Amino acid sequence: MAIDSGKTSAAEDLRKTRTFGKVRCHNPSCMERLVPEPGDEHVKCPTCGMEFRLFWINPSLPRIRGPVWDVNRKLAQERLAALEKAEAAKKAKKGGK
Repeated sequence: MAIDSGKTSAAEDLRKTRTFGKVRCHNPSCMERLVPEPGDEHVKCPTCGMEFRLFWINPSLPRIRGPVWDVNRKLAQERLAALEKAEAAKKAKKGGK
């Protein structure tokens, strides 16, 4: 079977979409692309506010090592408090009828 020079393999197609020097936010509802400066130890998502620790495989290839627990715990607590407040207001409104 002859190789068609006009077509590319799946791996070659995927290679065109690779982004070096970027990572994705690990928040499942966000998944924003983050572009840290070379050598940064942390990167913060501008969309959801989560912050992650970085590991550099080489000077141009970062990987997420894990979350910054203090920042992410604070964000989660604030969100939970807002949800509880909204739920309490909803119950108070319902009980006042």
